[in-house]
Amino acid sequence: MSFHAMPCPRWRKSSRCGANGTCVEVAGHDDGIVSVRDGAADDTRLDFTPPEWRRFVAAVRRGSFDLH
Repeated sequence: MSFHAMPCPRWRKSSRCGANGTCVEVAGHDDGIVSVRDGAADDTRLDFTPPEWRRFVAAVRRGSFDLH
């Protein structure tokens, strides 16, 4: 992950967005970078290269970050 300076991306909200509006937002870029941010605090984001993004998504699907 890194900070990647680029034009304003087009952000999409997660389909699992909470009723109170707390959401994770994702944006893809022409160069393949995927950015993720907290929709409530849009001044900070994480940028993933395509291989990093694939590993992250695979870990989420495996439940690696589940809290219970």
